[in-house]
Amino acid sequence: MIRLNQVSFGYSKRKMLFENLDLHLEPGHIYGLLGKNGAGKSSLLRNMAGLLFPLAGKIDVVGYEPKKRLPAFLQDIFFIPEEIYLPSVTVDKYLSLMAPFYPKFDETQFRNYIAELDIPVANKLTGMSYGQKKKVLIAFALSTNTRVLIMDEPTNGLDIPSKSQFRRLVSSALDKDRLILISTHQVRDLDNLIDAIVILEDSKIMIKHSLDIVAERLCFRELSSIELDERVLYSEPSLRGYRAVFENSTQEESRVDLEHLFNAVLENPARIRKIFA
Repeated sequence: MIRLNQVSFGYSKRKMLFENLDLHLEPGHIYGLLGKNGAGKSSLLRNMAGLLFPLAGKIDVVGYEPKKRLPAFLQDIFFIPEEIYLPSVTVDKYLSLMAPFYPKFDETQFRNYIAELDIPVANKLTGMSYGQKKKVLIAFALSTNTRVLIMDEPTNGLDIPSKSQFRRLVSSALDKDRLILISTHQVRDLDNLIDAIVILEDSKIMIKHSLDIVAERLCFRELSSIELDERVLYSEPSLRGYRAVFENSTQEESRVDLEHLFNAVLENPARIRKIFA
């Protein structure tokens, strides 16, 4: 569905964001993309959407080369950027202008989303709050039913109830033929939503696995003490000792903590590479 083969990109050849990047994402999954500020997450997404072009390597998305921006490609991918712009029109006018570009757009689905998100359809989009604009665009994106949906920081501007609605709507929109990729700094917003994780660090893909595989190889739980425990990859103090991430040598069951996983990658990249090799 999305394949990157030896892809390199930078805004100048002297300062590359990533080099020789290989990545393969399959349909039927909601992927979370994590990385530090400046790691190149947004640039990577824009390369996939054909808004930026790789300096080397090849990208294939739903069978097309994104940089060519062919109509058949554009009607089967939707990209929500971090910074959004919506015209000064009503929701209905926006629908009449934009929906025809997406053959699988479902208006009934969109209307249901808009009602659930409590969007004032009579108002012009430019008169809405930033959070309302985000919700309109998310509802539209889900209703296009494109095979690939890419979202960059989609929960920015959403309040806590709206974030819960976002997780529910996105999870309900997934099917076996659709791939959803979400990049965010708000790691907790991906809890109970994604089923696979991609972590970009130091110009490399450090982890690209399902959460089931992560839970098989790492354990996430509290320890009373971490002294002399060589298994520990990351820890932080808690009321009952330490919240820790450690190698799951005894096959314990635990729930993946995305924030702690990301911190473990940053703190022990060499060991993480070895564990997930």
